[in-house]
Amino acid sequence: MSIEPQLLPLLEPLEQAVRELAHTWHPDDPAYRADVLRQTMTSLSYACFAYFHADAEHPDWAPLWNPVYTLQPNPDDIYLQSPIRGDLTYRVSGNRGTCRILSFTTQRALSGTVDEMPRPSGHNEVDDSDLGLAPGEEFEVIFSAVRPEGYAGRWAPIDPEARGMIVRSRSYDWLNEVDPVLSIECLDPVPPKPRLSPEEIEARIGEMARFPARKTRLYYPMQNGVKDRVGFNVFEPVRMPGALAKQVYWPACFQLEPDEALIIETDLPARRPYWNIQLNDPLFNALEYVYRLSSINGHTAKLSSDGRLRAVIALTDPGVPNWLDPAGYTEGGIYGRWYDCDTEPVPIIKRVKLAQLRDHLPPDTPVVTPQGRAEELRLRVRACQRRRRW
Repeated sequence: MSIEPQLLPLLEPLEQAVRELAHTWHPDDPAYRADVLRQTMTSLSYACFAYFHADAEHPDWAPLWNPVYTLQPNPDDIYLQSPIRGDLTYRVSGNRGTCRILSFTTQRALSGTVDEMPRPSGHNEVDDSDLGLAPGEEFEVIFSAVRPEGYAGRWAPIDPEARGMIVRSRSYDWLNEVDPVLSIECLDPVPPKPRLSPEEIEARIGEMARFPARKTRLYYPMQNGVKDRVGFNVFEPVRMPGALAKQVYWPACFQLEPDEALIIETDLPARRPYWNIQLNDPLFNALEYVYRLSSINGHTAKLSSDGRLRAVIALTDPGVPNWLDPAGYTEGGIYGRWYDCDTEPVPIIKRVKLAQLRDHLPPDTPVVTPQGRAEELRLRVRACQRRRRW
């Protein structure tokens, strides 16, 4: 099958994403090159939603980072996005569901759609607590730059230059919490959704091809910066511009040998509406989280008898609670989150021999049998597949 000649120049920017291999930890490693190629294709597949699914006058939800691992989705979050415009008025309505947190972020540009993200990010953010949404409640919220005159219902501001809205449906108990059901409508008079011209289609294909390199140039420095500043196996807490304002992240870059384990240990805030830990690959992609136990949160984690959290990264099952499976990677990233907590403790990482792991854990740390671990994974797969990720 031949490729349409005029398509090749449109796709040339994909090479720019592959060249970002030079900024990875091991540019000469064939496995790293293969991961960069995979990442480029996953980002390109998402870009189809970004450029061809909806527009600001005819908004509609599209999956954001869920169907492909295009740079570090939180496994607890279902992400949606829609184009919007700051000079228009929108109504978001539906059922809040019973997920742990439902949040809405509007910003001037979605990452990957521009060569350089606006600084400051120009985003506005509200969650269910800000809006007074009760679990299971039917609701509607008006989003606009200025509250409509005479409107007394739920309203949230958007930046006058807004170009996108992101929804995060954040779940603790994947199997039993109910995800929200949402619609988005433009309330201003707009023409019917048009057929795209040939020129518009070619222009959007060109933007799709630029998307992977834009994403990698934005995200690679985030993880590389942690490694450059503090090295491996050390957490560096941070608040990120353009991310959730109530959230403190604690990233680290992990490294271990096959016969070693990393113990993550921390106190927990007294008030902790939400927290989690996840593992990423060296390119800042979330590791497989359906068929691997690569993340834990405040619902799934088991605390030690002294009230502290201890989680263990190891390539093979260590037979203890809170195993974080790095899916075959001996190095990569860790991301933890405290959301709206009263304190923000910084965890520590201890590197030990796997055979001596229990010498570094409380004596009463339970044993997780192979049968128990298999059941834990079965429940995870079932729960994750029942969430709407597409």
